[in-house]
Amino acid sequence: MRILHVITSLQTGGAEHLLVDLLPRLRASGRNSVELLVFNGRQTPFMEVLQEKGIKIHKLSLGGCVYNPLNIFRMTRYIVQYDIIHTHNTACQLFAPWAKMFSFARKPLVTTEHSSNNRRRGKWWLHPLDRWMYNRYAAVVCIADKPRRNLEEHIGKKRNIMTIPNGVDTERFIRPVKDITGQTEFVITMVAGLRVEKDHETVLRAIKRLPANYRLQLVGGGVKEESLRQMCAELGITERVDFMGVRLDVPDILEQSDIVLLSSHWEGLSLSSIEGMASGRPFIASDVDGLREMVGGAGVLFKHGDDEELASKIVHLCEHPDEYREVAQRCQEKARQYDISVTVNRYLDLYKRLCHIK
Repeated sequence: MRILHVITSLQTGGAEHLLVDLLPRLRASGRNSVELLVFNGRQTPFMEVLQEKGIKIHKLSLGGCVYNPLNIFRMTRYIVQYDIIHTHNTACQLFAPWAKMFSFARKPLVTTEHSSNNRRRGKWWLHPLDRWMYNRYAAVVCIADKPRRNLEEHIGKKRNIMTIPNGVDTERFIRPVKDITGQTEFVITMVAGLRVEKDHETVLRAIKRLPANYRLQLVGGGVKEESLRQMCAELGITERVDFMGVRLDVPDILEQSDIVLLSSHWEGLSLSSIEGMASGRPFIASDVDGLREMVGGAGVLFKHGDDEELASKIVHLCEHPDEYREVAQRCQEKARQYDISVTVNRYLDLYKRLCHIK
């Protein structure tokens, strides 16, 4: 099969992260040609990784607005060359059906919904556009059951909507469960883009509540960095918070951590949460859609926006080594259920069915 994935950019994010693990494995599974089309082709660490793994990357432009209507016409010459066109993120989802119509191609379109919610769904005048868009796809893949239910509430139940959970290369992140007996200094790590859907603010307020022997590492980049640095200054915790930027050595960073957490306003199925749970460290997350289902029964949940509860649960784990170890072990067991190999096989089965390949 000739497979083309389409995404707006290769900046830090869950969809981008998935493609780094997914595309090389799709290509290695059978005689598949797997390539990537990027709206914004600026070079990024994720792009470099994919190129090093031999994935051919096509670029519509080297910058500019990803919603530029010209991207529809730029896409048309790619649509006709592949057996499967698989889109990620809103601009690609919206433009691919138009490009297919203008190219007169009869190729199945697939898209993946990576979140439980988005700001577009709160605007009633966009509902007809959403219904039209999703109906143009042979398959709409949601990364967990909660995002699928939310999408069905938004546009109605459709036969083309299904769930294929995201996965990660868990073996890269598996480490022995840490023993913190007698430890007096603790490192807390959050891996997440500095974007509006992530609730870094609650974490910073929790750090303010914690004793000085607790330090925070923020891995990721994004538009909120300046405001978060200003908040650190206002809270007087600048010296205890390390903004590490986009990193490719996340497994090593997690290994050197004591607590891994993710504070969000909403999630789809967070890849960074799977990685954190695999690391042999207790994982703490906000009790919101997309994290509740993943972390519940394994890690520790705190009320959304409640920095006092978050600080209390961090201290409790660090002061009780036996419970620390038990939570970390449960998290690892849960993470193994989301290995990338399962995701690869599910997508290949879907592609074969759409292309009528036995």
